Amino acid sequence: MYHPIGTYLRWDNRLILYEYPFNERVRTLLRLEDLFERLEFFLERLEPQSHHVALITLFEILDVAGRADLKSDLLQELERQRQTLTGFRNNPGVAEDALERILSEIEQSTAALIKVPGKTGQHLREHDWLTSIRSRSIIPGGTCEFDLPSYHAWLHRAPEIRLRDLDVWIAPLRPLRDCLRIVLRLLRESGHATRILAAQGNFQQMLGGKSYQMLQVQLDENLGAIPEISANRYMIWVRFTTQDGGDLRPRPFDSDVPFELVLCNL
Repeated sequence: MYHPIGTYLRWDNRLILYEYPFNERVRTLLRLEDLFERLEFFLERLEPQSHHVALITLFEILDVAGRADLKSDLLQELERQRQTLTGFRNNPGVAEDALERILSEIEQSTAALIKVPGKTGQHLREHDWLTSIRSRSIIPGGTCEFDLPSYHAWLHRAPEIRLRDLDVWIAPLRPLRDCLRIVLRLLRESGHATRILAAQGNFQQMLGGKSYQMLQVQLDENLGAIPEISANRYMIWVRFTTQDGGDLRPRPFDSDVPFELVLCNL
């Protein structure tokens, strides 16, 4: 059971966002987005340990991006969005400047991705030294100096040299990053928020077979409620839990939970 939230509830606290993909394609895009954000975080630092994490994250991006024909999928989706958005030109209800900006962004990012030769990350798979590090990195502690002395030496080079090398290795993946960000931004902007009150920490909604690609649950982090989400084309089920013990094991949240629900579909 649930109830729409009225205006009597305050909604100006700090919110935490949870996103749930309905299909494997969106799941892959969200994972890659998370990995690219982690990569950029550690690239902004100069310590050898940070650049080690950045390189390991780059290997994770390679693993996720190589599981499907992601490049072709993104190009097709962006072309579909370009055609749809082009139809809004000269529409008095659409901000022309904003429309032209997103169309230009789509065209530039698409052109850059098309220019990247071969399969995603192929340049990394053909790099023998990086391949040796990647094969050792899956072993716990496998990149120690006695296993990979050349890598140990690289980590002790000047930060600007390591950053230069990392930039060379990452550069062919940036068009992919830019394209997936556009697709996810358009997907997120497609939804409309509804404020809900989950009675006793449970919420269900029938979808009647209507297709969605992602849902968002946003709530006040001070509540201490954590959504566990299940969803398919027929039904959404959100069960809220909490962590109230030293073992951090999730337990049912037995109070009403106000939250914001967004269903997204391109």
